Amino acid sequence: MIGKRIIPCLDVKNGRVVKGVNFKDVQDMADPVEMAQYYYETGADELVFYDITASFEGRKLFTDVLRAVASVIFIPLTVGGGINSLEDFDTVLKCGADKVSVNSGAIKDPSLIHAAAKRYGSQCVVLSMDVKRVNGQFRVFANGGRIDTGMDALEWAKKGEALGAGEIVLNSIDTDGVRGGFDLPMLRKFGEIVEVPLIASGGAGKKEDFLELFQYDRIDAGLAAGVFHTKKIDIGELKKYLSENGVNIRI
Repeated sequence: MIGKRIIPCLDVKNGRVVKGVNFKDVQDMADPVEMAQYYYETGADELVFYDITASFEGRKLFTDVLRAVASVIFIPLTVGGGINSLEDFDTVLKCGADKVSVNSGAIKDPSLIHAAAKRYGSQCVVLSMDVKRVNGQFRVFANGGRIDTGMDALEWAKKGEALGAGEIVLNSIDTDGVRGGFDLPMLRKFGEIVEVPLIASGGAGKKEDFLELFQYDRIDAGLAAGVFHTKKIDIGELKKYLSENGVNIRI
């Protein structure tokens, strides 16, 4: 049985780690290289690096910061932000990424998922989805949660899986940064229709939230930012707590 994963997320803007609430009001947090090293040393299973304004600003991802982060950690690194082509995949993989996260670029050109999976393998392609409830429907948002695409998120998840995405990250805009728990009703809806590993993001506030999350077998990993950045939750203590409560996790 594959163990559950704990994944901190570095949202990077202008070379600094930032964090907001409901994808808004971002505040400066820390240096990404120092934070990445801290997470590696304290037991994170993987790390996610998002250049959160690359798509919105229509530019390439900051590769210098990415190289520096990759040089200090020895756990799987997923990178996203401004990924619009196979050349972008190639660039971030050569900078040290193990997996590449596509979001707005895949919305604009879904064939990117298939082409990347064919060239690099499905295990390298992560479909990241920013999801928000709109009039009772789970809707896909683009450009860092700024634009409502009008796309049905459940249909997009199924299409992404069919095109070759090896994992799906579900970012709930409704619970992002609120720290009231993961968006379990949303996560269950997706778990019923796709088979690839699902990573839950948005809403972690305490250790119990992760325990509640992992009671649902379809969730493979819990991703969080603010509660880890502020040290409200220590990853080592979280993993010990989860293990003591019957969750299969690497200590």
